[in-house]
Amino acid sequence: MIQNFELLPGVTLRFFADSRFKQGCLSFQLVRPMAADEAAMNALLPAVLLRGTKQYPDLRAITLHLDDLYGASVSALVRRIGDYQTTGLYCGFMEDRYAMGGDEILAPMVEFLRQLLLEPVMEGDGFSTEFVESEKKNLISTIESELNDKRVYASAQLLKTMCPQDAFGIPRLGDKESVERVDAETLYRHYQKILRDSRIELFYVGSAQPEGIIPLLKNMLAGIDRCYVNLPEQTAFHDAGGQHTRETMEITQSKLCMGFVTPITNRTRDFAAMQLLNTVFGAGMTSKLFMNVREKMSLCYSIGSGYYGTKGIITVSAGIDAGQEETVRSEILRQLQLCQNGEISAEELTAAREAVLSGLRTVHDSPGSIEGYHSTAALSGLCLDLDEYREAVGNVQIADVVAAAKTVKLHSSFFLQGVGE
Repeated sequence: MIQNFELLPGVTLRFFADSRFKQGCLSFQLVRPMAADEAAMNALLPAVLLRGTKQYPDLRAITLHLDDLYGASVSALVRRIGDYQTTGLYCGFMEDRYAMGGDEILAPMVEFLRQLLLEPVMEGDGFSTEFVESEKKNLISTIESELNDKRVYASAQLLKTMCPQDAFGIPRLGDKESVERVDAETLYRHYQKILRDSRIELFYVGSAQPEGIIPLLKNMLAGIDRCYVNLPEQTAFHDAGGQHTRETMEITQSKLCMGFVTPITNRTRDFAAMQLLNTVFGAGMTSKLFMNVREKMSLCYSIGSGYYGTKGIITVSAGIDAGQEETVRSEILRQLQLCQNGEISAEELTAAREAVLSGLRTVHDSPGSIEGYHSTAALSGLCLDLDEYREAVGNVQIADVVAAAKTVKLHSSFFLQGVGE
């Protein structure tokens, strides 16, 4: 069970007591409205912060210190959750009760997190230029690697097509051109601003007691001059009108992406039914799209759907031969129509239900999965806790799935045509 503590205005600690693991975790996230003019800087920040502190000025010193803390780790955390982008750090560490000779790990770990956040290596009025330029190259390489994965590229282009006036169309890591424009001083000024006015989310998983960790975290936060600006609520999809766009590229397999919209989000009571509809329709190897469009009809190399519950968007992505484009489009729409007509078997619903429940059963398998699920759920506005979610999934009937399907409408599409085919 999660306990929530407001440590300061705009600063929330989500505390999950669990003594099953030898490892605990602590995450620190600055939560921002997703914005094109700062997405790249927010994505760059954690990597720069991880390069060094005043006391541990380089990666070697940091590695040696973490080794002293029984092999603890710190990694960058950049997420897109509906209208929000988060930027921060994730710490994994051994529980104090497993340390030798009464050694402490949690308290030194929080202190090290404080140093990473508040005592970076500086150069004049900015971060270390060497660190920033190095991490810019790494971030650009990551962005380019996503562009080189044509399935990922086509899906990103679909979201841009669907969301020209919605923050959900902004890439999680920003774009290459925005990264290239960042310099050490600009990045540091931006960091000081978002430290002051962002919502701060802290998430702890472990066997410590709240009264033990809260003073440590308050001491860590004491060095931040806060002037919190309220974070807007999550919103449903902003419809600016659908588009059907295409692009050619020298690739051997074309990519067809279709975007659908629904008023059902994870903040509405029929969310579980929509989750199951997506699974019946296209998510997984028992879905209608996989079993029919790929297996029975052999119209594509790959196909699947995804449901972005925070926004009410369903996307379908298929790898196809260019000459099959119209046939595949029509068949995807026909399979959705079958769902809307009630042509869903008990076996299909059972398989979908088990797939969703299986995923929910893994949530508590590790401190990292606990933090990832519950932190994201809280920020996305999910209206059900985990037990309620499981129960809702278990209670969904075929009629509920059909009703959810009837709310789904085609909005936009993006076709990446391979000219080498």
